[in-house]
Amino acid sequence: MPGIKVKSAAASADKFKTRAGGASEDYKKGVAGAGNDWAANTAASADAYATATQEAIGRGAFAKGVAKAGPAKYQDRAVNLGAARYPSGITAGVGAYQANIQPYLDTLSGLQLPARHVRGQNQDRANAVAMALRAKKVNG
Repeated sequence: MPGIKVKSAAASADKFKTRAGGASEDYKKGVAGAGNDWAANTAASADAYATATQEAIGRGAFAKGVAKAGPAKYQDRAVNLGAARYPSGITAGVGAYQANIQPYLDTLSGLQLPARHVRGQNQDRANAVAMALRAKKVNG
């Protein structure tokens, strides 16, 4: 029995680039108003996520993926995609950054540090900062 007739990888990649590259409006329409469904479905899949994550850990999927990609792919994607996207990502995320860092800045500004000692004997001050920021992160 003959196998399934398939396009070449190059033809499939070309079609993907052409069709997906021109679908930004379809993407926007699909996302618009889908937030509630996304949140509900994502929350409902927490157990499946935990199970799948544990399974992936068990088979070493993370390390295998890193080894498969290798350092050259990381560097290529970072230089050729990441660098171009970095400025727009920063601009788009500045409001979230401000909102998310404010509670930690408030924690630091209200922190009463132990007295300063001579150089090299101030670890208790650093510990106070670390403990306060960790408590903020864990307890909200």
